[in-house]
Parts: sequence; C-alpha cells; structure tokens
Amino acid sequence: MVALENAQGIPETDAQNQVVSFDLDGEAFAIDILEVQEIARVLPVRPIPEAPMFLDGVVNLRGKVVPVMDLRKRLQLPVAEASAETRMIVVKNGGRPVALLVDSVSEVLRLPQESLEEAPSMVSSIDARYVRRVAKQNDRILILLDVAQLLAPAMPH
Repeated sequence: MVALENAQGIPETDAQNQVVSFDLDGEAFAIDILEVQEIARVLPVRPIPEAPMFLDGVVNLRGKVVPVMDLRKRLQLPVAEASAETRMIVVKNGGRPVALLVDSVSEVLRLPQESLEEAPSMVSSIDARYVRRVAKQNDRILILLDVAQLLAPAMPH
C-alpha cells in the first residue's frame, strides 16, 4: 500500500478509509474517495426516453456524455427540487463516469478503522444492498454506500 502524507506531513497508510461525505434527505452518506472522479455543480440534464426512473438523463461534462443518477430516486427517498447546494458526484463505473445527484457534499473525511462497522439490516430507510458499512463519526452515523450496487441494473425486490 502506498503511504500518503496528511497536511502535517505525517505518513498515512489508510487511504481506503478516506470518503467523500454528502447529504440526502437529512441523512449523512459517504462514498469511498477512490471511487470518486470529481465533484461538479449540476449541469443541464437532457432526459433519455424509457430510462429507469432513477436515471434523470445525461449531461455534457467537458465533452463527455455522462449519465445522471438521482440518488434520492435510486434509494427510494422523497424527491426534492435541486438547490444551490445540489451537486453531482462523478464516480467511475468500469472506466465510464456516472454522475450521482446529491443534496449537498459535506467534506472529505478520513475514517479510523475502528469507526467502521458492518451495516445492521435496519440501519436506515434505504435498501440494505446499497449499504457497504456504517461509520460512527462524532455524534452522527455515516452510511457508506456501495457504488457497484448503486450502478447495478435495477433488480425486482
């Protein structure tokens, strides 16, 4: 494993525990930073006929056509209008980018290994297959999402 240095120049070897945290419907979520390509402001979305209900359409991101998945819809949370805080987290899907629409991006966090736990089956109102782990971070619970499962084709329950 490659050692990273933090802002104080101290070597750190737990890059796998670095996450991008964001909010959806008042809950705190996170995605492994190694799966994140970039964070962008919301761009105009062009709808795609007969796309799954959670796929809003596509955007032109610096000359590349990128699908946009509304995470609220994918996780079956109440739909909300975009705000000035709404962001697209662009993740890698087998080398192809996909933009995940979130309410707001909070920060990049480094989670100590001891703060990570297996997700209890009833950790939140979302489908457990999308949850990789949970983390205790100060006084809140952070739900770490499984990007591969989010991007997998929709399966009937």
